[in-house]
Amino acid sequence: MYYDNKINSLKQIFGTDEICLGKDALVVRSKVYPIIDDVIILSERGKYTEKVKKILGVASSDGSYPDFSKDVQDTFGKEWVKYSEIIPSHREEFAQYFDIVDIESLRGRRACDLGCGIGRFSYFLKDVCGEIMLVDFSDAVFEARRNLAGRENCLFFMGDISDLPFCANYADFLFCLGVLHHLPTDALDEVRKLKKYSPRVLVYLYYALDNKPFYFKWILAGVTFLRRALSRSRSVFLRTLIPPLAARFVYFPLVLIGSVLDRFKMSGLVPLYDSYRGKGIKRTEQDVYDRFFTPIEQRFERRDIMKLKDSFDSVTVSDKVPYWHFLCQARESAAVAGRA
Repeated sequence: MYYDNKINSLKQIFGTDEICLGKDALVVRSKVYPIIDDVIILSERGKYTEKVKKILGVASSDGSYPDFSKDVQDTFGKEWVKYSEIIPSHREEFAQYFDIVDIESLRGRRACDLGCGIGRFSYFLKDVCGEIMLVDFSDAVFEARRNLAGRENCLFFMGDISDLPFCANYADFLFCLGVLHHLPTDALDEVRKLKKYSPRVLVYLYYALDNKPFYFKWILAGVTFLRRALSRSRSVFLRTLIPPLAARFVYFPLVLIGSVLDRFKMSGLVPLYDSYRGKGIKRTEQDVYDRFFTPIEQRFERRDIMKLKDSFDSVTVSDKVPYWHFLCQARESAAVAGRA
């Protein structure tokens, strides 16, 4: 059993000694969590994916969850199954997101990747952290398990990141990149809640174009109208056709224009250039899918993010792409310090 040698870690994460590991389930304080392909299923039955329901023989979902979007769960599950491979550009993205993190300070520590997708960022921490918890509410977590096969320091969970049964300070470092702005609840409030679980939290939220020329917002308004229409469609044809077309005939040409204007220090006038220069077509396709088929999108200005100082001791916002990613820090608790 994959978790046989991880019982002590699970006791720390759940904050109890009342843990029993079975062949296909983990029992915590009499609560039974199924295990599928080494992924511990934390979700309530009403939040199961179709794949999980089929494997467990659950005929229908029960319960009503107003703060949970099945559409978002389904969209991201399909996205990451379609784009499941760790590719070279992911290493570059990792460096961009973690530019404000002292990587060496994570050595031997427990990190948690909330909304892990295929585990593309955890992949580059696997040789640094003592343990990595990968959490996602969609079938993408099974892809993460495959991408990190052979790594004994990883724990995999399927669950709603805003409703996890973990104890306070279960992680030394927590990162949640490109996730909270897709929830049906206020993303900044969700960031504040994360303080309970880790003293250091790295987050990426979509920006409100507050550092761009005024016409960027006009363009965004049109794109948002299109996104809302497309995200309601369940057409496999559209979801297959639009990403490669948009990547090749919208994103790529704008990057080319930006690269020309960059010689005259005018590339900042071109939408998408900052974020997509140097990215390959396949990676851009995945972003198009993410951008146009997700029904919920929240955006924030830098000044909105700085309001998080009401909950954290410090908030550091990176001046570099992707906008805005930021590090929130609180005083480290005795429990966290003891794991160092």
